[in-house]
Amino acid sequence: MSSRTVIRGGLVITASDEMHADVLIEDGRVAALAASGTPAAGAWTAERTLDATGKYVIPGGVDVHTHMELPFGGTFASDTFETGTRAAAWGGTTTIVDFAVQRVGRPLREGLDAWHAKAEGNCAVDYGFHMIVSDVNQDTLREMDLLVEEGVTSFKQFMAYPGVFYSDDGQILRAMQRSAGNGGLIMMHAENGIAIDVLVEQALARGETDPRHHGEVRKALLEAEATHRAIRLAQVAGAPLYVVHVSATEAVAELARARDEGLNVFGETCPQYLFLSTDNLAEPDFEGAKYVCSTPLRPREHQAALWKGLRTNDLQVVSTDHCPFCFVGQKELGRGDFSKIPNGLPGVENRMDLLHQAVVDGRISRRRWIEIACATPARMFGMYPKKGTLAPGADADVVIYDPRAEQVMSADTHHMNVDYSAYEGRRTTGRVETVLSRGEPVITEREYTGRAGHGVYTPRSTCQYLN
Repeated sequence: MSSRTVIRGGLVITASDEMHADVLIEDGRVAALAASGTPAAGAWTAERTLDATGKYVIPGGVDVHTHMELPFGGTFASDTFETGTRAAAWGGTTTIVDFAVQRVGRPLREGLDAWHAKAEGNCAVDYGFHMIVSDVNQDTLREMDLLVEEGVTSFKQFMAYPGVFYSDDGQILRAMQRSAGNGGLIMMHAENGIAIDVLVEQALARGETDPRHHGEVRKALLEAEATHRAIRLAQVAGAPLYVVHVSATEAVAELARARDEGLNVFGETCPQYLFLSTDNLAEPDFEGAKYVCSTPLRPREHQAALWKGLRTNDLQVVSTDHCPFCFVGQKELGRGDFSKIPNGLPGVENRMDLLHQAVVDGRISRRRWIEIACATPARMFGMYPKKGTLAPGADADVVIYDPRAEQVMSADTHHMNVDYSAYEGRRTTGRVETVLSRGEPVITEREYTGRAGHGVYTPRSTCQYLN
């Protein structure tokens, strides 16, 4: 039995086009687009017709940086794959790529299998995996080749967190050399963790224990230095590089310089760096702990460089780094010692709306909104045009978006499994109305109509900017 849905009367927006068009969906995929009111569109019949008059019809968001159920700092991220993907759908995101974790001394395969077990049968929307490489050795390097062949085509390394996820320059170089050969993409957390640990120790010795000191010890210069080092190691290896959660003006400058040299270097930033700042980290009564993440929030003046980078394409992707920890019982682990506050913010539900607010504010165009939130992340990680666009043959991951609806972001109304919102009280214009995932309604006129287990694992090809 084939199933057909028609979405009529909306403004279809992709990274490349805007057009008043009707969308025909058949068996979970986009079958056709035709200008609204034309005989071709008028001839379509379907079991389900959705009226998008006055609304935008956009591809589902692609969030390529989430951490559901991540073990960190003696606890676990508070969103499960079930709660986190449901919240993603509420926010207009229909694909996530999460991070499977290799434990030191254990194979990559064991970590990947563990993350498959967490996600399988639990997700409301589709998902894929990157692989965190914590232990580079000859066995790991061989496993990287096998993972690329089966659709796990990106590997994250950390210049931060000595003793946890940290890789030294030699390990990073070896992994980059391997990815240069197998087509994988190295994703880098670029902060000089060795130097930061010295500054943490010195700050605590001076009695500087409040959350705001987290931002002061993780200096912008140490993000920039690590970004520069990662770029040059990738250049030596002949490998592409994707730098995650870029937050500092000086780090953007390193990426821009490398790209001007013609290097295959890419950069991601996150909504928290575009909309929040060290003012939040300095909130009294330990409230600043809600905003502890790494890289840290920066002084407000850094935001201009990030917006500029998104306009000039020196930054190509906005992801969330969604890694929520409840204020009560989790963030509170760091009372009296900021270094023990679990690092991470909730955001998977807020990204599309915050970026639409940037459209409203005139910072980016509507098409750039879709480019940085849907199309480029899908291309960067080998999912386009199955994901990230609305075109014949694409998965029918479709959002009907009301560009005029106003909302106030709040923990009282969000769907993430966390007891605070990083954007509490923020007024935004634009809101998700209906969400389809592979043609199935997950959100229907602001009602959740999805189910755990609808979302399926999505193997990926290699980075499509290198083909």
